[in-house]
Amino acid sequence: MKTVMVLFLVAVLVALASAGVFMMRRGNDKAADSNRSKHMARALAVRVGLSVALFLLILLSWAMGWVQPTGLPTGR
Repeated sequence: MKTVMVLFLVAVLVALASAGVFMMRRGNDKAADSNRSKHMARALAVRVGLSVALFLLILLSWAMGWVQPTGLPTGR
């Protein structure tokens, strides 16, 4: 399960990087500029969707007992 979570995180980072690439490309063509904006918006939408899916996957995994939280004890 942890491997799936890492893969989701990598996919989120790839979507963010691709949006950055579309944003940084330069050009003087208005049609290409519009197309670039559409690709950037789609990449950011994919990133948001993957982030929400990852959050829900973590909650489901915790509820099903597939992963256990670690860190500071809550009883102190």
